[in-house]
Amino acid sequence: MSSTFRSLAGFNYRLWFAGALVSNVGTWMQRTAQDWIVLTELTDNDAVAVGITMALQFAPQLLLVPWSGLIADRFDRRKVLVFTNSTMGVLSVGLGTITVLGVAQLWHVYLFALALGITSAIDAPARQAFVSELVSEKNLPNAVSLNSASFNGARLIGPAVAGLLTAGVGAGWVFLINAVTFAATLAALLLLRRDELRPAARATRGPGQLAQGIRYVAGRPDIVVIFAIVFVIGTFGLNFPIFASTMASVEFHHGAGEFGLLSSVLAIGSVIGALASARRERPRMRTVFLAAAGFGLACTVAAMMPTYWSFAIALVPVGFSAITLVTTANGVVQTRTSPVMRGRVLALYLAIFVGGTPIGAPIVGWVANAFGPRWALGVGAAAGFVAAAIGLGYLVRERGLRLRFDRGFSFSWTGDSRERAAASLAADEAATGKS
Repeated sequence: MSSTFRSLAGFNYRLWFAGALVSNVGTWMQRTAQDWIVLTELTDNDAVAVGITMALQFAPQLLLVPWSGLIADRFDRRKVLVFTNSTMGVLSVGLGTITVLGVAQLWHVYLFALALGITSAIDAPARQAFVSELVSEKNLPNAVSLNSASFNGARLIGPAVAGLLTAGVGAGWVFLINAVTFAATLAALLLLRRDELRPAARATRGPGQLAQGIRYVAGRPDIVVIFAIVFVIGTFGLNFPIFASTMASVEFHHGAGEFGLLSSVLAIGSVIGALASARRERPRMRTVFLAAAGFGLACTVAAMMPTYWSFAIALVPVGFSAITLVTTANGVVQTRTSPVMRGRVLALYLAIFVGGTPIGAPIVGWVANAFGPRWALGVGAAAGFVAAAIGLGYLVRERGLRLRFDRGFSFSWTGDSRERAAASLAADEAATGKS
């Protein structure tokens, strides 16, 4: 099997991948339909309302981080995922029902977004950490990248299908179809070969467990800089529902089908980036820094595109750079974290990554309303350049990067040896379960 897909050689991961892919398609269908009805049916093209919906859906990631990570480390992750996926399926049925009946109001969508956000906050760290139970430590970076490819491959299908269904039969049926797709993940979880799972050591009861994850991260500058970068990008850069919906409806005067197509085009670059990451044997921090700069440049170009189709094409490098950054950052955090701490560290990572959305999404929505969608994309571009600057500062301070301009341009750094040392430390911790 190709090195890109080596994790699929195992039955458990292959089954999980298939179930997650179906569920991810449904998730993207619901996200697209939800953002569209908030923008065009429940409000009069109010981008701030879309931002508030996103904020309510992602705020629990930040607020519940002390408990969600501990749940992932303390309890059977498979059982946690069965509970969360069942709950999210029920929520999709509820939202779909009131939408089909024509009684949905904006505050209803806000309420369901919050409930879904609470459930997702518990699901996310358990889902991320559960991957390490399905594959060997050697194949973990590859499995993380393939998970990202699955999620973004679903973005190719989900938004386009959602756009057509929303225009044809209404958003309510999209929500109901998403409820059915959760059955795929539940079936995969129930059919896994439990004797082939690699359960991680669970955190033991004791005082101060909630704070252990924070102390662990605080002592790791390599993880801290990743957290800083994903916070900046996640808060101000990855607001694609606002970018795509306002550019489609306000700037280019198109409908739900064209909005869904933009999300699918964005996913083309995302899938390419995820598969490219899957080919690498291990994630490197410098890739995160370069991807941040690439994201800033790609958003700048996209903001200047004069037509709908040129804008759509410009979204491919936006998706490529964004998913390269996110996938590599996730891989760095997972492979450099002790298994017994992985759930809590991933909860912190996800909280910082998506927890900034309640701050950034309304701000970006306000910029889109006040100055236009192109300026909202400009905020995303600035986030990419700021994140790249943070990475450069880390290389100078922690890795000994030095630039020289005498007799031409050159640079030197001690990063290779230090990075190998950090990777070796992480491998030792993974082998011993040290916390």
